[in-house]
Amino acid sequence: MTLATLILGLVTLQRLAELVLAERNTRRLMARGAVESGAEHYPILVGLHAAWLAGLWWWAWNRPTDLGWLALYVVLQGLRAWTLISLGSRWTTRIIVLPGEPLVRRGPYRFLRHPNYVVVAAEIAVLPLVFHMAVYALLFSALNASILWVRIGAEARALRDPLEGAPRPGVKAPNGGPGQARSNRTSDRP
Repeated sequence: MTLATLILGLVTLQRLAELVLAERNTRRLMARGAVESGAEHYPILVGLHAAWLAGLWWWAWNRPTDLGWLALYVVLQGLRAWTLISLGSRWTTRIIVLPGEPLVRRGPYRFLRHPNYVVVAAEIAVLPLVFHMAVYALLFSALNASILWVRIGAEARALRDPLEGAPRPGVKAPNGGPGQARSNRTSDRP
């Protein structure tokens, strides 16, 4: 087993464990009346992150590692843990808003609006650099920046109006099927 394989294996296990935690937190939040927003871009986000990791497995599994970049990646994992611990049961990979709950203002959220996005953006750049893959780091950083631009906008709208864009009983989408109401008027809320 190469060091690259070990690193990629640990990152893969971490991401899978985080998906389990996120799903558990999402179910609990939804049971408490939370609302999901931005669901339409979520598959793209997941696909991007899966492609990033799969590509690293394909091209980096036997590459030499740069211990300096690896050290920085380990530091990022500490920041990731701090972010997840600060959000606690409210951390999820989706945009889930629990109406009436205040924003988290502890941990790194005292200093940044989106510390998790900062950490993830850094991880997407740094892990390929561990394997001397600068072009890969730039490519996926640009792709991640584009989806984060969409996601941060969706999150801002959700925090302003948690029910905007949420599925509503009895509301039909333009195609005639059940859909998402896209109004910020309060009169059409159930």
